[in-house]
Parts: sequence; C-alpha cells; structure tokens
Amino acid sequence: MLPLQVIDSFLLNYEIGQVLLLVFALGTIGLLGLGSKKVLGLHFGAFGLIFLLTPQAINSRIYLFLGLALVIVAPMLFAISDE
Repeated sequence: MLPLQVIDSFLLNYEIGQVLLLVFALGTIGLLGLGSKKVLGLHFGAFGLIFLLTPQAINSRIYLFLGLALVIVAPMLFAISDE
C-alpha cells in the first residue's frame, strides 16, 4: 500500500479528468480479458456518468463530451452483446 503523501503528490500534477481517464483506460484494458461485452458496456456507462457529473469548474470541457459519448455508446454495446 502506498502512503497518502505519494498519491497526493502524484495527483497534484494532474487535473481530475486526466486521472479519471487513466483509471478508465486501465479498467477497460483489464475488462478486455474477460471477453464480456455486457460488463464492458456497464463500465462505459458508469464512467460516462462519472465524466458527466464531475463539476466543470475543476474539469475540462473535453471530458464532458467524452462522458456524453460514453453514455450514448454504452447502451448500444450492452444491447449487442450475446451473453
């Protein structure tokens, strides 16, 4: 487990949207190994809502549009899954 000072010093260099994008990308890479489109669709939907609900005062507008795109793509990905 990392001390909180290490995590805090890392997060001070980046804005919240960049950190959320990193967590989203790492989660997507981890979920690709499962091979489940339903779980991937739920992941996209959850992060789409997180990007949409993050206050714009501390976040860039580009992440708002990314969240909107993920919220639109997530139900389609969930609906076309076979499982």
